[in-house]
Amino acid sequence: MRSLRLRRLISIFIGTSLVTTALTGTAGAETSPDGANDWNCRPSFFHPHPVVLVHGTFENMAFNWSKLSPVLKKNGYCVFALNYGGVPDAPVQGTGDIAQSAGQLAAFVDRVLQATGAPEVDIVGHSQGGMMPRYYAKFLGGAAKVRKLVGIVPSNHGTTASGLVTLGRLLGLLAPVIKACPACGQQLVDAEFLGALNSGGEASPGVEHTVIATRYDEVVTPYTSSFLNGSGVKNILLQDKCPGDTNAHLGVNFDPVVHRIVLNELGFLTAYWPVDCSDPLG
Repeated sequence: MRSLRLRRLISIFIGTSLVTTALTGTAGAETSPDGANDWNCRPSFFHPHPVVLVHGTFENMAFNWSKLSPVLKKNGYCVFALNYGGVPDAPVQGTGDIAQSAGQLAAFVDRVLQATGAPEVDIVGHSQGGMMPRYYAKFLGGAAKVRKLVGIVPSNHGTTASGLVTLGRLLGLLAPVIKACPACGQQLVDAEFLGALNSGGEASPGVEHTVIATRYDEVVTPYTSSFLNGSGVKNILLQDKCPGDTNAHLGVNFDPVVHRIVLNELGFLTAYWPVDCSDPLG
């Protein structure tokens, strides 16, 4: 039984990496997802803010945004995506120190703003990618450059990994995982990094925050730890929109319902439009 629990604990931290490697391969890690990183794109009157896509832990931009990026592009947005927190061209990204990753995001946003001429960007992030930009906004001057942050199952208050983190500590297994993946340790429910990030207010003034969580999240647990407190915050539970949607932590990246919610949240007039669960993208 202990051996089975150990395998489950390790799978929480590296399972996504295996899926990513299998689907994208090592050669495609630096490949932009369809629709992203057209540096000649100029924002339109109806979509004046470029959208920056920020992947999660153990992921990369090509895999994480293979479905949402072309949806955003089709709907008229200038879309940009980056890899961070990993060795260049490696399939596994997002494992490095989160503060350093936020610095990479800061440099990328500056590049997007310079190329497009836009005054601000919108950010859409998955898991760590929905939480890490809050560090950028709060500590690296990003609040003046970000209009809206949409976090998809973000690790805003860390994860208990359904109790497996506690088990891992008892068995002395967390230390090697955290050594290989500093960002993993920084996303545990009682991590010092998250305590500092969430102290003094969870939402950065001037930035609109939307959180999309799923009841079936098996990585960020409990799922309610994704939600933020404070003014300018909108928390959305996927199952409140579509009760029959059972997508979990990874599946939300490929869920047309989630894509519709993101489109609605980025739009000026569509935030409260109903979602057609049977045909969300029309």
